[in-house]
Amino acid sequence: MSLGTDEASSSTPNLFTSRRRRFLTGRRGLLASTLSSIILVAALVSVFFWAPGSASVRYFFFNGHDMWESFVGHPQNGLLSVGRGFLTNIWMFCLCEILILIFGLGVAWTRVSRSPVLLPFRALATAYTDVFRGIPLLLVVFMVGFGLPAMGLGFLSNQSPDVYGCMALTITYTAYVAEVFRAGIYSVPNGQILAARSLGLTHGTIMRRVTLPQAVRTVIPPLLNDFISLQKDTALVSVLGAIEAARAAQIYESTTFNGSGLVVASLLFLAITIPLTRFTDRLLDKDRARRLTALA
Repeated sequence: MSLGTDEASSSTPNLFTSRRRRFLTGRRGLLASTLSSIILVAALVSVFFWAPGSASVRYFFFNGHDMWESFVGHPQNGLLSVGRGFLTNIWMFCLCEILILIFGLGVAWTRVSRSPVLLPFRALATAYTDVFRGIPLLLVVFMVGFGLPAMGLGFLSNQSPDVYGCMALTITYTAYVAEVFRAGIYSVPNGQILAARSLGLTHGTIMRRVTLPQAVRTVIPPLLNDFISLQKDTALVSVLGAIEAARAAQIYESTTFNGSGLVVASLLFLAITIPLTRFTDRLLDKDRARRLTALA
């Protein structure tokens, strides 16, 4: 009886020592990370404020008055609002995202189909994804924005630069999203498809009821990554003359010879992309935890 008491009493200090060691290790790690962060921030601040040309850079890019004036605009002086231009980026992003999801899923469905009737469409879908994943987006914007108006196709040739920009973005990103969907469809275990066939389900029913629900859940994180890039690439439509945030900032810079509007436009894009990025990271962590749990 006394032996058991002695063993219990001897294990208590060992447990206390182990917890104390972990606590001290955690504190040292926290202290080291905090110290390194402070040093890095201090170095960046030092370069920003004490570099020989830092005063000129701060005045040109971070002038408080010009940042606010570029954000709200001054129509009487020919200065367009960067904030109002960013609304154009937002509605273009939302519209293109809906269209890309619809068309991307359609292209992916066509490519994975096995119907002989759809053979020409499969070949066309394959060529489409190969071509528009290989052409830089800026070139597609030029070809759509200047090519369609020159073709004299009536309604299609009389649209605004915003519309042509949406067309170019949708055409290019649909090719990428289609491949994301196709990868998600192929990631569904073949055993589930065979089980569905044994129940007498048709190919279309299997796709709708079995394959797509699992594929969509798998590809949500990579889709969000594509849409983060899409939100930034809406700025490329400025080459067609569309007045969005980047274009409004360029006009402000060329009129006042101050680039603070460019920083304002950058901050507005960051206000959208950073939350989306963090949300994507969270989904990736949840998906990884789910997969590890399934393997355990």
